[in-house]
Amino acid sequence: MGPPPRAAEGTREAATVAFDALGAERGAEVVIEGVRQAAQDGIGVRVFGRARELAELEALPGVAVIDASDVIGNREEPVRAVRSRPQASIVQAAADVAAGRSGALASPGSTGATMAAALFGMGRIRGVQRPALAVQLPAPARKLPLLMLDVGANAEARPSHLIQFAHLGAAFAGAVLGLASPRVALLSVGEEEKKGTPLVVEAHAALREAGALDFAGNVEGMDLLDPPADVIVTDGFTGNVVLKAIEGTAKAVGGAVGAAARSGVRPAAGGLLLRPALGSLRERMDPDSTGGAILLGIDGIAVVGHGSAGPVGIANQIRLAARSASVGAVARTADLIGRSGVGRGALRSASRSGDAGRSPAES
Repeated sequence: MGPPPRAAEGTREAATVAFDALGAERGAEVVIEGVRQAAQDGIGVRVFGRARELAELEALPGVAVIDASDVIGNREEPVRAVRSRPQASIVQAAADVAAGRSGALASPGSTGATMAAALFGMGRIRGVQRPALAVQLPAPARKLPLLMLDVGANAEARPSHLIQFAHLGAAFAGAVLGLASPRVALLSVGEEEKKGTPLVVEAHAALREAGALDFAGNVEGMDLLDPPADVIVTDGFTGNVVLKAIEGTAKAVGGAVGAAARSGVRPAAGGLLLRPALGSLRERMDPDSTGGAILLGIDGIAVVGHGSAGPVGIANQIRLAARSASVGAVARTADLIGRSGVGRGALRSASRSGDAGRSPAES
């Protein structure tokens, strides 16, 4: 017999989330409050961490604590650590999802360890070449956040990978963000279809020709936070650099605004008048507001949150995982990959037929 079906996948009921508590950098108190907030929404949470530190969570309806004391750190080689330490909190949490006891995984711990544990435990959706890490970017001019992928799962990519990333992102935006027909764009150095690296140019041509998605073409970096698209696709190296540049810029600008407001009596008075608006903007731009990144393309739900997240961030990591499971994000992604003809076998066949007409120098 195979494993039991995963809890809540494809249903509208709140999923149970396996949460790796040892990944949180700010300790048990932050975890306890974050889990409490998520549980108040009716989400079941199975918390993997030191039972003695998390004992008060056992009194919450729908919350269980599973004792785990081994944590895989950021400096460790993730694949080797995940394979050799089955008792590590993140490995146990991923196995809990694979066994059907939880419907989704969330961890504020090592990104590499979370991705490895999720991939080994849950596997990939049929036809997916490489999973991608997607993050929701709060954009001041947009009602809904912007989705960008890949932001770190794959430092290098092929055109076929970018094509699949586009479909993975579109499926998530449709299922979780509620967009009926999400627009997809490639991140490049110019709007023209021939601008960019050979990787981007080839992916652009394939997405334009296929017509399976609402493809908006290329988007430049200066338009990233207010683009004519809902999903931005790039390779993991570029995406990770861009993401950290945005986070660093937001932090620097916030600090500069605060320093300017404290520089004198009149600026301080102006700061008081602007405080409600700036507070609302700060809340929207806070990384804790979106919960974290989600690994798309695996046969399950895995959310990677910030290790430094506070209680709100912890709660939103769990909420994002639960919502993604409850709306059937995995099933909808698998369906789009299958219907669009961009599965692994189809892309390989297309690549071979395209190579057949090239000279050895062109191949």
